[in-house]
Amino acid sequence: MKAHIYTDGAARGNPGPAGIGIVIKNEKKVLLEVSAFIGEATNNVAEYMALIRGLEEAIDLEEDEVEVFADSELMVKQIKDEYRVKNKGLLPLHYHVKSLIKKFKRFSISHIAREKNKRADNLANQGIDSML
Repeated sequence: MKAHIYTDGAARGNPGPAGIGIVIKNEKKVLLEVSAFIGEATNNVAEYMALIRGLEEAIDLEEDEVEVFADSELMVKQIKDEYRVKNKGLLPLHYHVKSLIKKFKRFSISHIAREKNKRADNLANQGIDSML
């Protein structure tokens, strides 16, 4: 069964206190929700950290087919190799994501509107709020 992973990263200030939110579900139910504070980061770093954590959690859940949804168009296009990663700080995170992707039998990632990613967004903001 395919897992759907919704990820979001948020930073208050850019950089500033940052959090991640992840929702992993299948056709039947929510498998896992994650809300975490990640310290000081930019919004783009937070987006990547959310994706990394989401993929790691899917591996731990023994999912082998994942479909990722994120509202960061930049990150999605970078993962799809439609945009180059110009920011040197994002390169290690990008490479980490690419190495995690290889662990899945099937992987896809799509950009979605922020309105369709509300739960992950709420979890990311809860992560920030938990430390402020």
